[in-house]
Amino acid sequence: MKKILLMTLLLVCGITMASAQKEAEIKFDKVSHDFGTFSDKAPVVTCTFTYTNVGEKPLVINQAVASCGCTVPEYTKTPVKPGEKGAIKVTYNGTGKFPGHFKKVITVRTNGAVELTRLTIEGVMEETKE
Repeated sequence: MKKILLMTLLLVCGITMASAQKEAEIKFDKVSHDFGTFSDKAPVVTCTFTYTNVGEKPLVINQAVASCGCTVPEYTKTPVKPGEKGAIKVTYNGTGKFPGHFKKVITVRTNGAVELTRLTIEGVMEETKE
């Protein structure tokens, strides 16, 4: 009886220790970017969102999707080791778009403790007067 109790106790402790390990965790330096005002003569603007894996397992970005076809995210495809940094480069192309204020959302999905993060970009594209 004592052996069964001891084995059960060891099993519970082992499971608790295994589940106590921290997963991958993404931490962005910033989650929004304002391009300010720019001309429709130069309608393509770019920014970079940097992040750190603050967890204890490798972080993988499974997907980064923009809310509009005029916004294209490019991201680190390889796993980011604990403590290391990665980047998501976002390009907004206002060619053929109406001048004015815009706000776009990029949805980032990871294997981390927080699986979904939303990044935002915004700005004002002004029409050039001729």
